[in-house]
Amino acid sequence: MAINVNTVYQTVLMILNKEQRGYMTPTEFNTVATQVQLEVFEKYFDDLNQQLRIPQADTDYADRQENIDEKIAIFKTFGNALYTTDGSLSYFELPIDDAYTEEVVFYRLGNVLYNDEKVVQRLDRHEFYYANQSRLTKPTTTNPAYLYENQKLFVKPTSIIDKIKVDYIKKPKDVVWGFTVGGLGQYQSDRNSQTTTSVDFELHVSEQSEVILKVLLYAGIVIRDPQIVQAAAAQVQADEANKKS
Repeated sequence: MAINVNTVYQTVLMILNKEQRGYMTPTEFNTVATQVQLEVFEKYFDDLNQQLRIPQADTDYADRQENIDEKIAIFKTFGNALYTTDGSLSYFELPIDDAYTEEVVFYRLGNVLYNDEKVVQRLDRHEFYYANQSRLTKPTTTNPAYLYENQKLFVKPTSIIDKIKVDYIKKPKDVVWGFTVGGLGQYQSDRNSQTTTSVDFELHVSEQSEVILKVLLYAGIVIRDPQIVQAAAAQVQADEANKKS
């Protein structure tokens, strides 16, 4: 379940207006909200790396590794790579549409599979160059290998020209609070409109409080109110410390 963009925006406006701190326009909110979502999203990978070094509780819902992976799982997807020949180069392009027919923006590569059963070994450029020099390391259709550069997959043996599938992490979509202008010139959500342009946060619903705090932090910068910045920053740091303790 996603975080409702209208709920976040209205909460931020309510807090700002209650304290008579100022106003955040929809354009400002959309820019800040997209940045906040990316910050929270990218931090998942550092948090997971940190938790992998710490013994976990063997209790339902208390395993932090599993909880972080559950948040990342929202962005996990897969699709078929497209074989392409460009002059002397032959390679596989990463999928633009995933297996769910959704247009996505690629973020991070996971496993590469051949024929739905063979995990293709990833090599660096040096290893890839010299892989064919030995019978022991020479890639085969049973044990294929690939080089990943410039968002392209170079696969050996070169006889493989199809059936390459990739697991990957997609980038979150930009957040949009879509609106119409009311009779008094006020902004109002177009969420219930047939032509809505609103795009919710794709983050796990448990991140709603952190999202609101981080948006408020940026709101303080936008409206040049240091008290809002300090209060929001202090609460964000407290929440982060609690997660790591």
